[in-house]
Amino acid sequence: MKHRQFIFQDYRFDPATKKLVLHYAIDEAWQFSETYQFEFDFVDYNPAVLDQAVQALFFIAGTSYFKTFVPAEIVVNKGSIDAEDAAFYSQVYQEGLGEFWYVNKLDPKTPVNFPVNGEVKPLPDFDNTGLLIGLGGGKDSLTTTELLRDKADIATWSLNHRQQLEPLVHKVGRPHFFVARQWDPQLKDIVQHGGLNGHVPISAIFAAVGTIVAVLTGKRDVVTSNEQSANEPTLEYQGIAINHQYSKSQAFEKIYQNYLTRHFGDQLRYYSFLRPFSEIKIAEIFSRVGFEKYKDVFSSCNRAYVVESNHMSWCGVCPKCAFTFLVLTPFVSRTELEKLWGGKNLLLDPSLEPMYRQLLGIEGDKPLECVGEIKESRAAMHLAQTIYPELQTKYQFELPSDYDYRTLGSHEMPDDIYQIFEGVIQQQPEQPE
Repeated sequence: MKHRQFIFQDYRFDPATKKLVLHYAIDEAWQFSETYQFEFDFVDYNPAVLDQAVQALFFIAGTSYFKTFVPAEIVVNKGSIDAEDAAFYSQVYQEGLGEFWYVNKLDPKTPVNFPVNGEVKPLPDFDNTGLLIGLGGGKDSLTTTELLRDKADIATWSLNHRQQLEPLVHKVGRPHFFVARQWDPQLKDIVQHGGLNGHVPISAIFAAVGTIVAVLTGKRDVVTSNEQSANEPTLEYQGIAINHQYSKSQAFEKIYQNYLTRHFGDQLRYYSFLRPFSEIKIAEIFSRVGFEKYKDVFSSCNRAYVVESNHMSWCGVCPKCAFTFLVLTPFVSRTELEKLWGGKNLLLDPSLEPMYRQLLGIEGDKPLECVGEIKESRAAMHLAQTIYPELQTKYQFELPSDYDYRTLGSHEMPDDIYQIFEGVIQQQPEQPE
């Protein structure tokens, strides 16, 4: 690429206006600014603790601007990075931009080296309590919310899409903290100036914003709703596994937990409450604890969250709609499920057959979307075929004999939270074979 340096210029947080501004540059040719507006009242926080949390977001959110021209050198004008931090940020960029390398036909081994310019400074002790659950508007975060509702001190938070999410937040009925993010508008036209566009590790950005919200609200735990299937690579490119969901994966969860521990001890934590579950198991639980309550206000369709949208919706043509319809089919009545898509049955829609063949691993690569593992899709389709026998000849595949969607996977939850998880699981009724 033609530019030499990507520069982390400055970040400024103004408690009076509740606004955070991040400044980046590429050589002297481009200046970028990104803003975050925290739309809630703050507790009495320690500025040094907040500053460290802001630094994590400053460096991680830089992926959106670094990728435009992929400069070879990274310069840090503000913020402190020690050797372990540098390795952490380099890994987030290297692996979190995997899909970006693939789509733009770049070398997935392109080095992203952060400079070392400081050391970890001890922070004062603080006593945050309670759980902060990220609400994305889909079934997963609502499942977490309902499972933890009576088990812990919970609040929720969200990034952008306030107008779409307010009806859902109202039904959740717990304290909620809205954050508005505005990325630099130059990104919209960057390709016209020789720049590149593509996927960034957005859930890593969410993790860092959530940590800031936790500091500002006095919460200890930033809780996500990422499942086992987020660990599965989407495809292989030049010998490198590319995972669209890298920043939702257990691999990212571990390294971000390590980052928090090094800087904050155990005073700020980050984990997924649904990590042991398959997507099908989450769908099964959601059908019992959340579908009826939230059926008019939730959506897992990415197109419901485009900038121009102001309400929840389902497009009925994207991979997430197709997958969501599939995994809910065994547990939600046909009539209720079809209502979400305006009476349309996605499993019986001929135009979606190629997409289902991708989801099932019959033809082509798995879509570059947040969808389940191939074996999950196959298990869900196997259940769906008992409801729609005509699908048996349309989709033929092998299902691993040892796969059971109810089997719990590994997790990264703290011991006290996993004890709550175990109690929740024991309360769930057995699903018949």
